Amino acid sequence: MKKLMLLLCLLASVVTAQAQFEKGKWIVNPSVTGLGLSYDTQLDKASFGLDVNGGIFMADNLALLVRGGLSCNEGAEANIDVYSLGVGGRYYFSQVGIFLGANVNVDRFDGETVDDTKFSFGMEAGYAFFLSRTVTLEPAVYWNINNDRSKFGLKLGFGLYF
Repeated sequence: MKKLMLLLCLLASVVTAQAQFEKGKWIVNPSVTGLGLSYDTQLDKASFGLDVNGGIFMADNLALLVRGGLSCNEGAEANIDVYSLGVGGRYYFSQVGIFLGANVNVDRFDGETVDDTKFSFGMEAGYAFFLSRTVTLEPAVYWNINNDRSKFGLKLGFGLYF
């Protein structure tokens, strides 16, 4: 009986998700990155960050996003903060909430020993689990790379669909 109820709940979330990925809908997606699980090969330490994505669905299942982010990195030698601005997109598969995303960013590294600006490329894969008709919980894995570093980790976000 519990399995049947779970199946019905998942089916209901899929049905409500269908209208949210249509052309002309807006999305706002604040997320917490790192969660103690990311690793940056250049900084050689774990980090914690916040990202905010916002955009519009240009076609069914395809969103164009503008993003901003902040990553705080504390270490024994120096504290380095990374500020990011970028553009990207997300594609949602089959109206069920599974998505792939990509973005291009300008990252500003600011710290006691580092003062640099670089371009980076990022990718993510995740799932938009609908809590209500317009609010999602979005766990995802991400990878960000530039010519000096590679960063991968987990993030947890909320999506608001209008």
